Amino acid sequence: MGNFKERWNIKSNWQVFVIILVFAITGSSAAMISKPILHWLGISKETHHILLYSLLYIVIIFPIYQLLLVGIGFLFGQFKFFWTFEKKMLRSLKLGFIADFFEK
Repeated sequence: MGNFKERWNIKSNWQVFVIILVFAITGSSAAMISKPILHWLGISKETHHILLYSLLYIVIIFPIYQLLLVGIGFLFGQFKFFWTFEKKMLRSLKLGFIADFFEK
């Protein structure tokens, strides 16, 4: 735990708890929000091959997760941590231009 706190510049165990809670809430929320969006688009397991459905589900859930992560992190007072985390993740996925756009 100490290595994790040092690596991410986390000050307390309480902050670690809040960060883990935000990740849990964000993942569950993104999954719940993505299903109605797929349904609204007319995409279901019955109408599309399971591999295509799974790929589309991931494509839909990814941007929702990114937005929710920063938003829910903000609500829990951890915006700085999650914005830094988000920028690193976008850059590692070669999508750093998105983070750069918001930095200006």
